[in-house]
Amino acid sequence: MSEVAVTSPLPGRALERLAERHTLRVRPKGPALSGRDLAVFTGRADALICLLADRVAAEVFTMCPRLAVVANYAVGVNNIDLEAARTSGVWVTNTPDVLTDATADLTWSLILAVARRVVEGDRLVRSGGFAGWKPDLLLGVGLQGKTLGIVGMGRIGRAVARRASGFGMWVCYHSHRDVRSLEGAEAECVPSLDALLARSHVLSLHCPLTAKTRHLLDERRLRLLPRGAIVVNTSRGEVVDEEALARALASGHLGGVGLDVYEREPAVHPGLLGRHDVVLLPHLGSATGEARAAMANLAVDNVLAVLGGKPPLTPVVKPLVPRS
Repeated sequence: MSEVAVTSPLPGRALERLAERHTLRVRPKGPALSGRDLAVFTGRADALICLLADRVAAEVFTMCPRLAVVANYAVGVNNIDLEAARTSGVWVTNTPDVLTDATADLTWSLILAVARRVVEGDRLVRSGGFAGWKPDLLLGVGLQGKTLGIVGMGRIGRAVARRASGFGMWVCYHSHRDVRSLEGAEAECVPSLDALLARSHVLSLHCPLTAKTRHLLDERRLRLLPRGAIVVNTSRGEVVDEEALARALASGHLGGVGLDVYEREPAVHPGLLGRHDVVLLPHLGSATGEARAAMANLAVDNVLAVLGGKPPLTPVVKPLVPRS
């Protein structure tokens, strides 16, 4: 029987399945772990299930000689030193697919909340400021006939694109992925990111965080968007330069912003906090009971596969020589 370290309780019953076959050590809810602290927690465990906020540095692999697999409870793996895992003989897995629809739905929640000033309206009513219907009360922006620009046409980007037809929007996208089918949705590939930005009345970000995509949306590119454009980010916070984003809002160039992720999460740039044209969510992209339970099941299935001597279901890194 192997030992599995889990950095946080997870929704659903997946950990119960895991406990039936292996010794389980689950850390109570608390601040994210990183580096040496994570290594000390992992100890002599054979597998680690961690969150996106946990930083799995190279020392985790050197200080935990029995570790055979790191199952990240997320799609992104920018919190893990992937090269150190590969050379140390450790599998790295993630949880794709199962959170696609939940995140796409939330993306549209942000688009609609910003465009129709939903949060402002809620605050107005709760504060007692609603004095009755008026022709010019909280006028928003109609989406019909507008262009939705999508950066990153992976699973979530494609799911967002498919939903756009119901709102009468035309979809353009820029992606390094070869998108051959959107399952019935019409979309135009724009080879140049700058050209995409210039056409996007609503811009939705769905790209992974890499060295090339950090601050992909910077001061210059924000100015390429049409005046009054809406920016929504449900990918990774560091893709957007929040300082530049705050300036673009303050100048009146942008019409609104919806964020579910942040550059220095959980901190939010102070220039965004006090604005009525910004909708801020606490990283809820995959936050449905169904999606979060499915993520836990997939993470556990990956661990069970590796500890059973098989390849994982959703590998991100294949080790040079797997640890036995």
